Amino acid sequence: MTLPDIDTSSVLLTLKLASVTVLLLLLVGTPIAWWLAHTRSRLKGPIGAVVALPIVLPPTVLGFYLLVLLGPHGAIGKLTQAAGLGLLPFSFAGLVLGSVLYSLPFVVQPLQNAFEAIGPRPLEVAASLRAGPWDRFLSVAVPLARPGFVTATVLGFAHTVGEFGLVLMIGGNIPGKTRVMSVDIYNHVEAFEYAQAHWLAGGMLAFSFIILLILYSFNAKPRAF
Repeated sequence: MTLPDIDTSSVLLTLKLASVTVLLLLLVGTPIAWWLAHTRSRLKGPIGAVVALPIVLPPTVLGFYLLVLLGPHGAIGKLTQAAGLGLLPFSFAGLVLGSVLYSLPFVVQPLQNAFEAIGPRPLEVAASLRAGPWDRFLSVAVPLARPGFVTATVLGFAHTVGEFGLVLMIGGNIPGKTRVMSVDIYNHVEAFEYAQAHWLAGGMLAFSFIILLILYSFNAKPRAF
């Protein structure tokens, strides 16, 4: 049995996209989750709804509006052109931006739940020992919220790997530049190249199962804090 000829560039690009996206999501999503977990502002509901919107919003809708905003006549597109950055659609940077927005709730919500589960008592004890806000966050909140960080990282990475509609809308189908695995599978199916599609789809299926198995196994272990 001979292996089908598979272009590995889409696999490498997908892994690169997911890695960069998760890193940015943790940097952006952690303060948002912390604020949502502790604020009493009236804006908590609207902002929480905006963060969760990609869960119910079709990816093509988000991709369409991103194209409008990032295009040559869009508000963001005009800014990026004025800054000498060019246009983001159909580029790796555009893929990253779209993936960050679309996977945001899969990182923010686990972190928010983890921060809320800590409760005020550990932070109050740390404050009584003269620990500053930043010290309380790094030394108390982050270690106690470790399961939430693991869940957020895994879900954010896996969701980015499996995305199709948005990356096709905002990135197109440029080999070696924006063609990720999900788009590559679509191309193989359209060309009736089912052997190549089977290998890529089977790989994504196995990857998703292993990721979820690791996640559930980690969350099932008793942890002592």
